[in-house]
Amino acid sequence: MQNQKKKVILSGIQPSGVIHLGNYFGAMKQYVDLQDTSINYFFIANFHALTTLRNPQELQFNTLDIARHYLAIGLDPDKCALFLQSDVPEVCELSWYLSIITPLGLLERCHSYKDKLAKGFSPEHGLFAYPILMAADILMYEPDFVPVGKDQKQHVEVARDIAIKFNNTFGNIMKIPEVMIKESTAVVPGIDGQKMSKSYGNFISFLSDEKTIKKQVMSIVTNSTAVEEPKDPAQCNVFALYKLFAQPDEIISLQDRYVKGGLGYGEAKKILLAKLLDYFAESRVRYNQLKADDQYVKDVLKKGADKAREQADSFMIKVRNAVGIVRSN
Repeated sequence: MQNQKKKVILSGIQPSGVIHLGNYFGAMKQYVDLQDTSINYFFIANFHALTTLRNPQELQFNTLDIARHYLAIGLDPDKCALFLQSDVPEVCELSWYLSIITPLGLLERCHSYKDKLAKGFSPEHGLFAYPILMAADILMYEPDFVPVGKDQKQHVEVARDIAIKFNNTFGNIMKIPEVMIKESTAVVPGIDGQKMSKSYGNFISFLSDEKTIKKQVMSIVTNSTAVEEPKDPAQCNVFALYKLFAQPDEIISLQDRYVKGGLGYGEAKKILLAKLLDYFAESRVRYNQLKADDQYVKDVLKKGADKAREQADSFMIKVRNAVGIVRSN
């Protein structure tokens, strides 16, 4: 009875590159925090990744590596369904039913498609129809909320529009999800000051080996202010990252050192590095254990897929009946 009172949360992440601090503070940490208070479906969107990643070995590695990261930072497979998008093939069937009622203009207005074209990606059907598959991902699990960043809000809005159109056409089948935007979620700056992104190559891969993390942290771009001169912490990427990990009194202490002068950026980076390594120390140990046990990771994903398939099987019976699809078995 207790589970019936919990809200259903759904979110996915593409295995298209390195997992970094932006992923952690922008989404992954939030999912760990949610797992005790909601019913959670977290999927690794390997179908979606195919729109931009065509290296099969890289895709396979990235897929398992995301699962390792989730488990290393504390996601509990007994409290959620962590699974592969491809392990629930019904999502592709659902995307077809949704595509037959999706207006072309709705897809043409999607920011992600326009952005990809501007970056030089080929205007292929998979890229154009991406929002329909994403809508299927969302609607299949009948979530109450879909947590996203502000820049991804349109994806959920498109899913809502498609669901409403489907309901108007075939009856009230689709649950209309709400967007969950965590206003307090920090924008994580990359080592060059832009938003941290694998696309920009400006990331800090927080579960990598210590040597790699140190190299990334020491590469953070700073200005040329001399060691003895006062510095503005609000204009420093090192300080912005430090605030993500430190306690309030630690933040105030370092801020005072910036303002008084005598603190070099090299020392500030070492302070950040020590805090970052300490913050993720247990997670890095767990991650390295998981790297040596792919079978455990696959077992977790299968367990999550079984939970997801149970929901998908039940939901698709209603959808097929609504649209008039007859099955011979």
